[in-house]
Amino acid sequence: MKPVKIRHFHLFCGLGGGAKGFNKANPRVGNLQGEFRCLGGIDVDARAIANFKKLTGVPGTVRDLMSAQQYEAYHGHPPPEGWREATPADIQNAAGGERPHIVFLSAPCKGFSGLLSQSLSTTAKYQALNELTLRGIWLTLEAWKNDPPELLIFENVPRIANRGRHLLEQITQLLRAYGYAVAETTHDCGEIGGLAQSRRRFLLVARHEEKVPPFLYEPPKKTLRAVGDILGAMPLPGVEDAGPMHRIPSLQWKTWVRLAFVEAGKDWRSLNRLAIEDGHLRDYLIVPGYHNGYLGVNSWDAPTGTIAGGSRPTNGAFSVADPRYDGQQYSQYGVLGWQETAGVVTGQRSPGQGRFSVADPRHHGTAKHNNAFRITPWEGNAGAVTSAHGAGQCVQDPRPGGQPAARSKYRVTCYNEHSGAVIAASTTGESAFAVADPRPGLSRKKGDSYLTAGHYGVVPWQSPAGAVSAAAGHDNGRWTVADPRPAANSEGPEDTLPAATDRLIAEITALDGTWHRPFTTLELAALQSLIEPEEYLVLHGKSDSVWREQIGNAVPALAAEAIGNTMGETLLLAWTGETFVLSPEKVWVQPLRVALSVDHRPLEDMA
Repeated sequence: MKPVKIRHFHLFCGLGGGAKGFNKANPRVGNLQGEFRCLGGIDVDARAIANFKKLTGVPGTVRDLMSAQQYEAYHGHPPPEGWREATPADIQNAAGGERPHIVFLSAPCKGFSGLLSQSLSTTAKYQALNELTLRGIWLTLEAWKNDPPELLIFENVPRIANRGRHLLEQITQLLRAYGYAVAETTHDCGEIGGLAQSRRRFLLVARHEEKVPPFLYEPPKKTLRAVGDILGAMPLPGVEDAGPMHRIPSLQWKTWVRLAFVEAGKDWRSLNRLAIEDGHLRDYLIVPGYHNGYLGVNSWDAPTGTIAGGSRPTNGAFSVADPRYDGQQYSQYGVLGWQETAGVVTGQRSPGQGRFSVADPRHHGTAKHNNAFRITPWEGNAGAVTSAHGAGQCVQDPRPGGQPAARSKYRVTCYNEHSGAVIAASTTGESAFAVADPRPGLSRKKGDSYLTAGHYGVVPWQSPAGAVSAAAGHDNGRWTVADPRPAANSEGPEDTLPAATDRLIAEITALDGTWHRPFTTLELAALQSLIEPEEYLVLHGKSDSVWREQIGNAVPALAAEAIGNTMGETLLLAWTGETFVLSPEKVWVQPLRVALSVDHRPLEDMA
């Protein structure tokens, strides 16, 4: 095999997920084997650039690519003294003065994301951020306008096709002016990379028509994997040698309880199935998951365990089944059955000091006020009408009250009942025109992110995860997993349940027998294929929120590897003079001209 170097460069590179994936690509055509080499990356985040070198082995460049006008619109104040706009020469310097064959751009996507409201996305701040897409393309084209890169690939969230349509049209016109054929498409990173997450992305692919005549085909699709395939190969969260990125976050006790009651594969709406009475769960009692004989009861004829300093019923088998019982002691407020024998009559015979009350079945009709709040059956006789008509003068009327308008004020119709007649004044105050709707969330509107984003969602162990986002948290998406493995270093809880807002790491066995817990930061990196499950990683810094933002912004390395293999094959075909190749995959970038011949310069001159 003859090695051929393929150089790639990255704008808005972040921590380098895309660059790492390209480095792993290994395309082959005939006796040629492509070897990808990263020229570098450029990003405004210094912490991300430090991690870029960690993942790719190549230094990156810290540089703000905004114009002065964009900077002021985004930050709300002019640039500081000494700040200057980036130029095409800065892009060349970031690539080490070399020309790349492939340029990969993954511009900031916050302004295009569906997690940002439509009103915020139109503000000057986020419009300035969105315009970085166009400026990044322009800087790239100008940097190598005399010898353009063969391929450019622009990646973003799918919603850019709607919210950023005006920018995409300008980008397409700009690319065509520099000699590129352009196509827009979408893909699932999980399917092309064989990931354990489904991550749909927008892709704009540009092929320089003069340099690359062949079609550019889409990478083949693979089957999504289960999160358990990835997480199962990793150490349990919390073990000492797993590192700071593999720790369970400390959440409020009420949050742990919510997660435990969310069914695996569902989200917060699963909690609507629970029966709540007076603010408490009706069908469940939550108690600490004690161990070592919690609330244990010793048999009368069996020995007890070791007596400890804190020997209490709630921390061991420190109770006894005592067969001696006289039936009378400790019977405060006891009520005797009508057929039972009373105990000894003592000097202290009040209800609060023994069983000195009786369940009397007799009805004393002569008792004063015996009819207070009494309801007479419809078929029964009323009592005597007296001047004190407030006693015993109610009736159990079986007739429906939905007809007369005056009796139907603010009536609520049951979901399984028929409505009253629709009249001209059909309002909730005039007749039965309100309904007890059992379906949750109907007051929310289409596009409501809280309704659709899977808050408090729990991913089953056998299912793939959703797209890893920059702000992945247990309460803003499906970022909890139903882990069937017991927790590492699990310790018995205290004697009492925590307060609702107490922060702690809890292991609650959910109804499905698993531990519903948030993904750790290291697990998110593994789902993004930034590391193999067996690898150890500690990114620069000490903040989980910063790490998660960089991981969520990254392009999955395996998806980038698949894209790199397809692009590398296209370049190798172009450099060997091939203008046609059969492939079962769909054409990615349709050429505007067919059957172009390539410049037959020596291969070493072109590479």
